Amino acid sequence: MDIVVIGAGLSGLTAAATLCDAGAKVQVFEANAYIGGRIRALRDPVSQRALADLGPTWVWPRYQPVAARWLEKLGLSTFEQFNEGDAVILGYGPAPVRKPLPGQDGMVRIVGGPTALIEALANRIGNARIRTSVPVTGISEVGEKQIAVQLGSGEVVTAEKVIVAVPLRVAAVTLNLPWASPSLIGAMLSTPTWMATQAKAIALYERPFWRDAGLSGRIASRSGPLMEAHDHTSVDNTSAAIFGFVSWPPEQRRNDPEGLRQAILKQLSECFGKAAPRPTKLVVEDWAANPRVVTDLDLSHPSAHPDVGPAVLRQPHLNGRVRFAVSEVSELSPGLIEGALAIGERVAADVLGTSA
Repeated sequence: MDIVVIGAGLSGLTAAATLCDAGAKVQVFEANAYIGGRIRALRDPVSQRALADLGPTWVWPRYQPVAARWLEKLGLSTFEQFNEGDAVILGYGPAPVRKPLPGQDGMVRIVGGPTALIEALANRIGNARIRTSVPVTGISEVGEKQIAVQLGSGEVVTAEKVIVAVPLRVAAVTLNLPWASPSLIGAMLSTPTWMATQAKAIALYERPFWRDAGLSGRIASRSGPLMEAHDHTSVDNTSAAIFGFVSWPPEQRRNDPEGLRQAILKQLSECFGKAAPRPTKLVVEDWAANPRVVTDLDLSHPSAHPDVGPAVLRQPHLNGRVRFAVSEVSELSPGLIEGALAIGERVAADVLGTSA
């Protein structure tokens, strides 16, 4: 069976790996020059070792059975999010306040970051089956048994089954889907992509010096520019970092990137002292600037966590030959790593006819 997977994010790679394990013939097309979708890492330029997560960070295996199973299956280990000591709380008085804040029960990080998931899945699939820098422009029916996948280069690839594993709003506005009903397109457009308009800041340091002062690395702020920050040091302490979610809206970030950087450094100094505004590197990953993730619809509406979407998003289309597999489609933890893994393996099982 020839199967095309559109999108090499976590859900697409999970589907492709599951299909490959079953002996199916699979091709994965990814519009970006890299795989992983919203899972990306800041890497050491020499060793290429992952230093920090530019996308999602946490999993909760105690409460996420699919993630727990895949971590075990891929031989990946986890460690607890560092939360020992006081947080720094801003915006609730004239000066910063130090006090401990409870962490989330069961919240852990993956050794090597979530990109370790991406690398492990890609190894199972094989590099020859994954093509990057290959945007898809349309999906159409060819006869009774074949689907034509139109590529941006003008090339047309035929397959028996197609799995669409890109953000639904992006798919709705960039793919030509002549067979799609108004209700399907409407459901795609009404499903927000989780964290699509978010920016994440990473400050790298030689060592986690804040721990010496009894600080956890956490910031909780209603004055910004980081509304929330956490210790992001590696499990072996070889790379130290603070990461934070940026509170400035996308337009403000776009119009004043240097102002944002200076405001972040000032806030870090206020929270963690004189060593904080001198990171070895400060990176702001602005997902709202990535057209493979965000659409004008995302930018014009308040950010919202996706609810479980309508059934039409999980139904087969074109007589069972086209299915959608992206985290926001999942009935389990939509938008999260757990959701991406769950929908990827479920859709693969549906395509193979092995689902319960």
